[in-house]
Amino acid sequence: MQISKRVQNIAASQSLATAARAKAMQAAGIDVISMSLGEPDMDTPEHVRQAAQQAIDNHWSHYGPVAGLPTLRAAVAAYHNHAAGNQIAWEAADTIVSVGAKMAIYNAIQTVVNPGDEVIIPQPSWVSYSEMVKLAEGRVIPVQTQFEDRYCLTPEQLRAALTNKTRMLILCSPSNPTGSVYSQAQLEALVSVLRDYPEVVILSDEIYSCLTYDCEALSLAAFPELAERLIVINGVSKAFAMTGYRIGWLLTKNKAIIEACTRLQGQQLTCATTIAQKAAEAALTGSQGCVEQMRNVFAARRALICELAAAVPGFRFAPPQGAFYLFPDVSAIGSGDEVAAMLLDKAHVAVVSGSAFGCPECIRLSYAISTQEIEEAMRRIQKAIQER
Repeated sequence: MQISKRVQNIAASQSLATAARAKAMQAAGIDVISMSLGEPDMDTPEHVRQAAQQAIDNHWSHYGPVAGLPTLRAAVAAYHNHAAGNQIAWEAADTIVSVGAKMAIYNAIQTVVNPGDEVIIPQPSWVSYSEMVKLAEGRVIPVQTQFEDRYCLTPEQLRAALTNKTRMLILCSPSNPTGSVYSQAQLEALVSVLRDYPEVVILSDEIYSCLTYDCEALSLAAFPELAERLIVINGVSKAFAMTGYRIGWLLTKNKAIIEACTRLQGQQLTCATTIAQKAAEAALTGSQGCVEQMRNVFAARRALICELAAAVPGFRFAPPQGAFYLFPDVSAIGSGDEVAAMLLDKAHVAVVSGSAFGCPECIRLSYAISTQEIEEAMRRIQKAIQER
Protein backbone atom coordinates (compact mmCIF):
# COMPACT_ATOMS: atom_id res chain seq x y z
CA MET A 1 0.00 0.00 0.00
CA GLN A 2 1.39 3.38 -1.02
CA ILE A 3 1.29 6.07 1.67
CA SER A 4 1.36 9.72 0.64
CA LYS A 5 4.67 11.50 1.02
CA ARG A 6 3.03 14.32 2.95
CA VAL A 7 2.07 11.87 5.70
CA GLN A 8 5.32 9.91 5.52
CA ASN A 9 7.22 13.16 6.11
CA ILE A 10 5.56 14.00 9.41
CA ALA A 11 6.57 12.59 12.78
CA ALA A 12 4.25 10.86 15.21
CA SER A 13 3.42 12.82 18.34
CA GLN A 14 6.01 11.79 20.91
CA SER A 15 3.85 12.92 23.83
CA LEU A 16 0.97 10.71 22.66
CA ALA A 17 3.37 7.85 21.88
CA THR A 18 4.90 8.06 25.36
CA ALA A 19 1.45 8.14 26.94
CA ALA A 20 0.43 5.10 24.90
CA ARG A 21 3.52 3.16 26.02
CA ALA A 22 2.83 4.09 29.62
CA LYS A 23 -0.76 2.85 29.31
CA ALA A 24 0.44 -0.40 27.76
CA MET A 25 2.83 -0.94 30.67
CA GLN A 26 0.03 -0.16 33.13
CA ALA A 27 -2.23 -2.66 31.36
CA ALA A 28 0.53 -5.24 31.81
CA GLY A 29 0.42 -4.67 35.54
CA ILE A 30 3.39 -2.29 35.86
CA ASP A 31 2.89 0.64 38.23
CA VAL A 32 3.72 3.50 35.86
CA ILE A 33 3.14 7.15 36.76
CA SER A 34 2.53 9.14 33.59
CA MET A 35 3.74 12.73 33.46
CA SER A 36 3.53 12.73 29.67
CA LEU A 37 0.22 14.31 28.72
CA GLY A 38 -0.99 17.89 29.07
CA GLU A 39 -4.41 16.94 30.36
CA PRO A 40 -5.97 18.24 33.58
CA ASP A 41 -6.93 15.39 35.90
CA MET A 42 -9.90 17.32 37.32
CA ASP A 43 -13.52 16.68 36.41
CA THR A 44 -15.28 19.00 33.98
CA PRO A 45 -17.26 21.54 36.06
CA GLU A 46 -20.76 20.47 37.03
CA HIS A 47 -22.59 23.29 35.26
CA VAL A 48 -20.78 22.42 32.02
CA ARG A 49 -21.72 18.75 32.30
CA GLN A 50 -25.32 19.74 32.96
CA ALA A 51 -25.30 21.93 29.85
CA ALA A 52 -24.09 18.99 27.76
CA GLN A 53 -26.84 16.78 29.17
CA GLN A 54 -29.45 19.48 28.53
CA ALA A 55 -28.20 19.79 24.97
CA ILE A 56 -28.87 16.09 24.47
CA ASP A 57 -32.31 16.39 26.08
CA ASN A 58 -33.09 19.43 23.93
CA HIS A 59 -32.17 17.55 20.75
CA TRP A 60 -28.99 19.39 19.78
CA SER A 61 -28.21 16.43 17.56
CA HIS A 62 -28.19 17.92 14.06
CA TYR A 63 -25.70 19.76 11.86
CA GLY A 64 -24.78 23.24 12.97
CA PRO A 65 -23.24 26.14 11.03
CA VAL A 66 -19.75 25.41 9.71
CA ALA A 67 -18.13 28.25 11.69
CA GLY A 68 -19.93 27.35 14.92
CA LEU A 69 -23.20 28.06 16.71
CA PRO A 70 -23.89 31.83 16.69
CA THR A 71 -24.36 31.87 20.46
CA LEU A 72 -21.00 30.18 21.04
CA ARG A 73 -19.21 32.47 18.59
CA ALA A 74 -20.65 35.45 20.44
CA ALA A 75 -19.55 33.93 23.76
CA VAL A 76 -16.02 33.41 22.41
CA ALA A 77 -15.82 37.03 21.28
CA ALA A 78 -17.08 38.31 24.65
CA TYR A 79 -14.67 36.03 26.50
CA HIS A 80 -11.69 37.40 24.59
CA ASN A 81 -12.86 40.99 24.91
CA HIS A 82 -12.14 40.55 28.62
CA ALA A 83 -8.71 38.94 28.11
CA ALA A 84 -5.69 40.54 29.74
CA GLY A 85 -4.72 43.69 27.89
CA ASN A 86 -7.09 43.09 24.97
CA GLN A 87 -7.39 46.13 22.70
CA ILE A 88 -9.31 44.57 19.81
CA ALA A 89 -13.11 44.68 19.75
CA TRP A 90 -13.88 41.08 18.87
CA GLU A 91 -17.21 40.18 17.31
CA ALA A 92 -18.89 36.84 16.68
CA ALA A 93 -18.05 37.15 12.98
CA ASP A 94 -14.33 37.18 13.85
CA THR A 95 -14.45 33.64 15.25
CA ILE A 96 -14.48 30.08 13.92
CA VAL A 97 -15.18 27.16 16.24
CA SER A 98 -13.23 23.98 15.47
CA VAL A 99 -12.75 20.48 16.84
CA GLY A 100 -10.19 21.51 19.43
CA ALA A 101 -7.56 24.23 19.31
CA LYS A 102 -5.31 21.81 17.42
CA MET A 103 -7.63 21.84 14.41
CA ALA A 104 -7.95 25.62 14.62
CA ILE A 105 -4.15 25.88 14.37
CA TYR A 106 -4.04 23.36 11.52
CA ASN A 107 -6.71 25.25 9.59
CA ALA A 108 -4.95 28.58 10.10
CA ILE A 109 -1.67 27.19 8.79
CA GLN A 110 -3.33 25.48 5.82
CA THR A 111 -5.13 28.70 4.97
CA VAL A 112 -2.19 31.09 5.19
CA VAL A 113 0.90 29.08 4.24
CA ASN A 114 1.79 28.25 0.63
CA PRO A 115 4.46 25.77 -0.51
CA GLY A 116 7.87 27.26 0.18
CA ASP A 117 6.63 29.90 2.62
CA GLU A 118 8.75 30.23 5.74
CA VAL A 119 7.24 29.87 9.21
CA ILE A 120 9.29 30.97 12.22
CA ILE A 121 8.84 28.70 15.24
CA PRO A 122 10.80 29.48 18.42
CA GLN A 123 12.28 26.31 19.92
CA PRO A 124 11.39 24.56 22.13
CA SER A 125 7.83 24.43 20.84
CA TRP A 126 4.73 22.28 20.97
CA VAL A 127 5.21 19.08 18.99
CA SER A 128 2.58 19.69 16.29
CA TYR A 129 3.46 23.16 14.97
CA SER A 130 6.33 22.00 12.76
CA GLU A 131 4.49 18.94 11.46
CA MET A 132 1.47 21.06 10.52
CA VAL A 133 3.72 23.44 8.58
CA LYS A 134 5.22 20.46 6.76
CA LEU A 135 1.74 19.28 5.79
CA ALA A 136 1.15 22.72 4.25
CA GLU A 137 4.47 22.30 2.38
CA GLY A 138 5.86 25.30 4.17
CA ARG A 139 9.42 25.60 5.41
CA VAL A 140 9.98 25.50 9.16
CA ILE A 141 12.46 28.10 10.42
CA PRO A 142 13.37 26.94 13.94
CA VAL A 143 14.90 29.55 16.22
CA GLN A 144 16.67 28.07 19.22
CA THR A 145 15.90 30.13 22.31
CA GLN A 146 18.05 30.09 25.43
CA PHE A 147 17.59 28.94 29.00
CA GLU A 148 18.84 32.33 30.21
CA ASP A 149 15.91 33.99 28.40
CA ARG A 150 13.44 31.48 29.86
CA TYR A 151 13.27 30.07 26.33
CA CYS A 152 11.51 33.21 25.04
CA LEU A 153 12.22 34.57 21.57
CA THR A 154 14.27 37.79 21.62
CA PRO A 155 13.77 40.66 19.14
CA GLU A 156 17.33 40.12 17.88
CA GLN A 157 16.60 36.47 17.13
CA LEU A 158 13.34 37.38 15.41
CA ARG A 159 14.94 40.00 13.17
CA ALA A 160 17.72 37.59 12.20
CA ALA A 161 15.19 34.92 11.20
CA LEU A 162 12.88 37.15 9.13
CA THR A 163 13.28 37.13 5.35
CA ASN A 164 11.20 38.16 2.35
CA LYS A 165 9.85 34.59 2.34
CA THR A 166 8.57 34.68 5.92
CA ARG A 167 4.81 34.17 5.99
CA MET A 168 4.05 33.35 9.62
CA LEU A 169 5.41 33.60 13.16
CA ILE A 170 4.03 31.19 15.76
CA LEU A 171 4.13 32.21 19.42
CA CYS A 172 2.77 30.34 22.44
CA SER A 173 2.37 32.10 25.78
CA PRO A 174 2.10 30.56 28.33
CA SER A 175 4.35 28.07 26.60
CA ASN A 176 4.07 24.38 26.08
CA PRO A 177 6.57 22.90 26.97
CA THR A 178 8.47 25.50 29.01
CA GLY A 179 5.73 27.19 31.03
CA SER A 180 7.25 30.58 30.21
CA VAL A 181 5.07 33.68 29.80
CA TYR A 182 6.11 36.59 27.60
CA SER A 183 6.07 39.86 29.51
CA GLN A 184 4.57 43.05 28.11
CA ALA A 185 8.06 44.40 27.47
CA GLN A 186 9.08 41.26 25.59
CA LEU A 187 5.98 41.37 23.40
CA GLU A 188 6.42 45.08 22.72
CA ALA A 189 9.98 44.40 21.55
CA LEU A 190 8.82 41.67 19.17
CA VAL A 191 5.99 43.81 17.81
CA SER A 192 8.48 46.61 17.18
CA VAL A 193 10.41 44.26 14.88
CA LEU A 194 7.25 42.99 13.17
CA ARG A 195 6.29 46.53 12.17
CA ASP A 196 8.97 46.28 9.49
CA TYR A 197 7.39 43.10 8.09
CA PRO A 198 3.70 43.88 7.56
CA GLU A 199 3.14 40.80 5.40
CA VAL A 200 3.94 38.37 8.25
CA VAL A 201 0.95 36.73 9.94
CA ILE A 202 1.24 36.12 13.69
CA LEU A 203 -0.40 33.01 15.14
CA SER A 204 -0.75 33.44 18.90
CA ASP A 205 -1.53 30.20 20.72
CA GLU A 206 -3.13 31.28 24.01
CA ILE A 207 -4.64 27.97 25.11
CA TYR A 208 -3.03 28.24 28.58
CA SER A 209 -3.85 31.93 29.10
CA CYS A 210 -5.93 31.30 32.25
CA LEU A 211 -3.30 29.13 33.92
CA THR A 212 -0.61 31.52 35.15
CA TYR A 213 1.24 31.95 38.46
CA ASP A 214 2.68 35.18 39.86
CA CYS A 215 2.12 36.96 36.54
CA GLU A 216 -0.50 37.59 33.86
CA ALA A 217 -0.49 36.30 30.30
CA LEU A 218 -0.91 39.27 27.98
CA SER A 219 -2.76 38.52 24.75
CA LEU A 220 -1.19 39.71 21.51
CA ALA A 221 -4.56 41.33 20.95
CA ALA A 222 -3.11 44.03 23.22
CA PHE A 223 -1.56 45.40 20.02
CA PRO A 224 -4.44 46.56 17.78
CA GLU A 225 -2.01 47.43 14.97
CA LEU A 226 -1.67 43.66 14.44
CA ALA A 227 -5.42 43.08 14.12
CA GLU A 228 -5.52 42.35 10.37
CA ARG A 229 -2.66 39.84 10.55
CA LEU A 230 -3.20 38.32 13.97
CA ILE A 231 -4.75 34.90 14.55
CA VAL A 232 -5.53 34.10 18.19
CA ILE A 233 -6.03 30.46 19.19
CA ASN A 234 -7.79 29.25 22.32
CA GLY A 235 -10.22 26.62 23.57
CA VAL A 236 -11.85 25.02 26.59
CA SER A 237 -9.62 21.96 26.97
CA LYS A 238 -7.09 23.23 29.51
CA ALA A 239 -8.88 25.94 31.51
CA PHE A 240 -12.12 23.98 31.95
CA ALA A 241 -10.78 20.39 31.95
CA MET A 242 -12.72 19.63 28.76
CA THR A 243 -10.06 17.88 26.67
CA GLY A 244 -12.46 15.22 25.39
CA TYR A 245 -15.12 17.73 24.32
CA ARG A 246 -12.78 18.88 21.53
CA ILE A 247 -13.83 22.52 21.24
CA GLY A 248 -11.35 25.23 20.27
CA TRP A 249 -11.42 28.31 18.07
CA LEU A 250 -9.52 30.97 16.23
CA LEU A 251 -10.15 34.70 16.10
CA THR A 252 -8.99 37.15 13.47
CA LYS A 253 -10.13 40.47 12.08
CA ASN A 254 -8.93 39.41 8.63
CA LYS A 255 -12.12 38.57 6.74
CA ALA A 256 -10.24 36.78 3.97
CA ILE A 257 -8.78 34.36 6.51
CA ILE A 258 -12.18 33.84 8.14
CA GLU A 259 -13.82 33.09 4.78
CA ALA A 260 -11.03 30.76 3.67
CA CYS A 261 -10.94 28.86 6.98
CA THR A 262 -14.70 28.44 6.84
CA ARG A 263 -14.46 26.97 3.31
CA LEU A 264 -11.74 24.61 4.44
CA GLN A 265 -13.63 23.53 7.53
CA GLY A 266 -16.77 22.98 5.51
CA GLN A 267 -14.95 20.37 3.47
CA GLN A 268 -13.20 18.86 6.50
CA LEU A 269 -15.86 18.25 9.11
CA THR A 270 -19.07 20.25 8.46
CA CYS A 271 -19.13 21.49 12.07
CA ALA A 272 -17.88 20.78 15.57
CA THR A 273 -20.19 18.60 17.66
CA THR A 274 -23.22 20.70 18.60
CA ILE A 275 -23.61 19.10 22.04
CA ALA A 276 -20.00 19.94 22.89
CA GLN A 277 -20.50 23.47 21.56
CA LYS A 278 -23.42 24.03 23.95
CA ALA A 279 -21.24 22.78 26.81
CA ALA A 280 -18.45 25.16 25.78
CA GLU A 281 -20.93 28.03 25.67
CA ALA A 282 -21.92 27.25 29.26
CA ALA A 283 -18.24 27.18 30.25
CA LEU A 284 -17.55 30.62 28.78
CA THR A 285 -20.73 32.35 29.94
CA GLY A 286 -21.02 30.75 33.39
CA SER A 287 -19.11 31.44 36.58
CA GLN A 288 -15.33 31.41 36.14
CA GLY A 289 -14.80 30.40 39.74
CA CYS A 290 -14.12 26.82 38.65
CA VAL A 291 -11.19 28.03 36.54
CA GLU A 292 -9.69 29.88 39.49
CA GLN A 293 -10.11 26.81 41.69
CA MET A 294 -8.23 24.65 39.19
CA ARG A 295 -5.57 27.31 38.75
CA ASN A 296 -5.02 27.33 42.52
CA VAL A 297 -4.61 23.54 42.49
CA PHE A 298 -2.04 23.78 39.70
CA ALA A 299 -0.24 26.56 41.56
CA ALA A 300 0.14 24.32 44.60
CA ARG A 301 1.36 21.45 42.45
CA ARG A 302 3.82 23.77 40.73
CA ALA A 303 5.28 24.79 44.07
CA LEU A 304 5.56 21.14 45.09
CA ILE A 305 7.22 19.87 41.92
CA CYS A 306 9.68 22.76 41.88
CA GLU A 307 10.65 22.04 45.49
CA LEU A 308 11.16 18.34 44.77
CA ALA A 309 12.90 18.88 41.43
CA ALA A 310 15.42 21.20 43.08
CA ALA A 311 16.73 18.17 44.98
CA VAL A 312 17.24 16.05 41.84
CA PRO A 313 20.93 15.93 40.84
CA GLY A 314 21.51 17.35 37.37
CA PHE A 315 18.17 19.13 36.99
CA ARG A 316 18.45 22.78 35.89
CA PHE A 317 15.17 24.64 35.46
CA ALA A 318 13.30 27.89 35.88
CA PRO A 319 9.98 27.69 37.75
CA PRO A 320 7.16 27.70 35.18
CA GLN A 321 5.10 30.88 35.01
CA GLY A 322 2.10 29.25 33.37
CA ALA A 323 0.57 26.03 31.97
CA PHE A 324 1.39 22.84 33.94
CA TYR A 325 4.80 21.68 32.77
CA LEU A 326 8.30 21.57 34.24
CA PHE A 327 11.02 21.61 31.58
CA PRO A 328 14.39 20.85 33.18
CA ASP A 329 17.68 20.79 31.31
CA VAL A 330 19.12 17.33 32.05
CA SER A 331 22.30 17.59 29.94
CA ALA A 332 24.40 17.01 33.08
CA ILE A 333 22.83 13.54 33.23
CA GLY A 334 22.47 12.65 29.55
CA SER A 335 20.39 13.53 26.53
CA GLY A 336 16.67 14.03 26.93
CA ASP A 337 16.05 10.80 25.00
CA GLU A 338 18.38 8.84 27.28
CA VAL A 339 16.98 10.27 30.48
CA ALA A 340 13.34 9.80 29.41
CA ALA A 341 14.01 6.17 28.44
CA MET A 342 15.86 5.49 31.70
CA LEU A 343 13.10 7.00 33.83
CA LEU A 344 10.43 4.90 32.13
CA ASP A 345 12.41 1.67 32.26
CA LYS A 346 13.92 2.02 35.75
CA ALA A 347 11.69 4.44 37.65
CA HIS A 348 8.45 3.62 35.82
CA VAL A 349 7.78 7.32 35.32
CA ALA A 350 6.74 8.45 31.85
CA VAL A 351 8.09 11.85 30.76
CA VAL A 352 8.58 13.29 27.28
CA SER A 353 12.03 13.91 25.85
CA GLY A 354 12.78 17.50 24.94
CA SER A 355 13.79 16.32 21.47
CA ALA A 356 10.07 16.19 20.70
CA PHE A 357 9.96 19.94 21.26
CA GLY A 358 13.23 20.83 19.53
CA CYS A 359 15.30 20.95 22.73
CA PRO A 360 17.06 17.58 23.08
CA GLU A 361 18.88 18.45 26.29
CA CYS A 362 15.61 18.69 28.26
CA ILE A 363 12.66 16.59 29.38
CA ARG A 364 9.07 17.68 29.99
CA LEU A 365 7.17 16.67 33.11
CA SER A 366 3.45 17.39 33.31
CA TYR A 367 2.19 18.15 36.81
CA ALA A 368 -1.45 17.78 35.78
CA ILE A 369 -1.59 14.79 38.12
CA SER A 370 -2.37 14.41 41.81
CA THR A 371 -0.13 15.63 44.60
CA GLN A 372 0.45 12.04 45.71
CA GLU A 373 1.53 11.04 42.19
CA ILE A 374 3.87 14.02 41.93
CA GLU A 375 5.51 13.15 45.24
CA GLU A 376 5.97 9.50 44.31
CA ALA A 377 7.11 10.25 40.75
CA MET A 378 9.74 12.71 41.93
CA ARG A 379 10.92 10.26 44.62
CA ARG A 380 11.39 7.61 41.92
CA ILE A 381 13.10 10.06 39.57
CA GLN A 382 15.56 11.21 42.21
CA LYS A 383 16.33 7.63 43.21
CA ALA A 384 16.86 6.45 39.63
CA ILE A 385 19.19 9.33 38.80
CA GLN A 386 21.21 8.92 41.97
CA GLU A 387 21.62 5.19 41.29
CA ARG A 388 22.32 5.40 37.56
